[in-house]
Amino acid sequence: MAESKIAQDLIAQENDTRAAALKSDYEALGANLSRRGIDIENITRRVSEFFVAVPSWGVGTGGTRFARFPGTGEPRGIFDKLDDCSVINELTRATPNVSLHIPWDKTDAKELKAKGDQLGLGFDAMNSNTFSDAPGQKHSYKFGSLSHTDAATRAQAVEHNIECIEIGKAIGSKALTVWVGDGSNFPGQSNFTKAFERYLASMADIYKALPDDWKLFSEHKMYEPAFYSTVVQDWGTNYLIAQTLGPKAQCLVDLGHHAPNTNIEMIVARLIQFGKLGGFHFNDSKYGDDDLDAGAIEPYRLFLVFNELVEAEQRGVNDFNPAHMIDQSHNVTDPIESLINSANEIRRAYAQALIVDRKALAGYQDENDALMATETLKRGYRTDVEPILAEARRRSGGAIDPVATYRASGYRGKIAAERPASIAGGGGII
Repeated sequence: MAESKIAQDLIAQENDTRAAALKSDYEALGANLSRRGIDIENITRRVSEFFVAVPSWGVGTGGTRFARFPGTGEPRGIFDKLDDCSVINELTRATPNVSLHIPWDKTDAKELKAKGDQLGLGFDAMNSNTFSDAPGQKHSYKFGSLSHTDAATRAQAVEHNIECIEIGKAIGSKALTVWVGDGSNFPGQSNFTKAFERYLASMADIYKALPDDWKLFSEHKMYEPAFYSTVVQDWGTNYLIAQTLGPKAQCLVDLGHHAPNTNIEMIVARLIQFGKLGGFHFNDSKYGDDDLDAGAIEPYRLFLVFNELVEAEQRGVNDFNPAHMIDQSHNVTDPIESLINSANEIRRAYAQALIVDRKALAGYQDENDALMATETLKRGYRTDVEPILAEARRRSGGAIDPVATYRASGYRGKIAAERPASIAGGGGII
């Protein structure tokens, strides 16, 4: 039986105070949905079976390029991070897997697996880091990694990614996510074509090292840390990479890695259509790659993304199993609370998409009835599905109100007493 970081009797006590209200709300919503021909029990079951991976790096406090203000009880290393990740899953029952970042989380693979087993956690996609230099690294990535002009630097970056695969194999991961900061800050600094050729050759070497049952996710980003050009700057380039490498290569969509006003849900539809949607890094943004909590700024856009996912799921797209991961930086909130809320917001968007009347929507689309088509989507979005989310958590052993229960547990104060305070003053997003 998995070790619990939050006392199960506390969860039960907190749930008891909210059970009657939830029962009333759930029955009322069930009656409402029944009139629309929707079985609430089916939706609750499907929500209960939807999971999203949490990022190991997300349970620490982030920062900006100018400053970082540490929080209390910050994790000292990967084992503390896994403890914090287990708290999120115990309360939400939505996050049973953790996505690791190497070398930040590098340690003995057997110890990692044992710690995960102890906490009832599995491991999702591995994330390599060739966008910053590790201590003792021979070749610097200041001017690129997989696309660097120097062959030895490229080889070092390839070797690091293969090391991530080996660690992942030992702990049960089945995917590698590759994001690089390679690019340029000035016109003329880099030859666009040659840089991309070098990147593709390096990725091909990584692809060869993939086990047969693994996937390779390439991730695009319009800017940052390179501000004039990036080697993998948009979904079209990302698609070219996946097509060039082979069937195990797919595109990862980070919701913050796009130009303002980009139609992300249409990108999702295109990648689904051509079999190259690998998965997501969920977050939200106002101005750029802000890494804000999922659904914090544009919850309707999150819903529209899930509308495409549910539509593909229901029309029976072959081998459709995208990876769902959170990728956020928490600067002013308790990271555990933000990740709890994000997991719930992602499930909310899924539930809302599930209750869209797809038959009616298809009819309005065929009739070119723009108003009723969009109103059909909005009806799903406007529906308050919180009782479904809460009931799904309760039935799985989680908390009806996970943030309130987390605060009642005193977990943050407990770990603050155990973990030394971080030193402030550092810059850069962790």
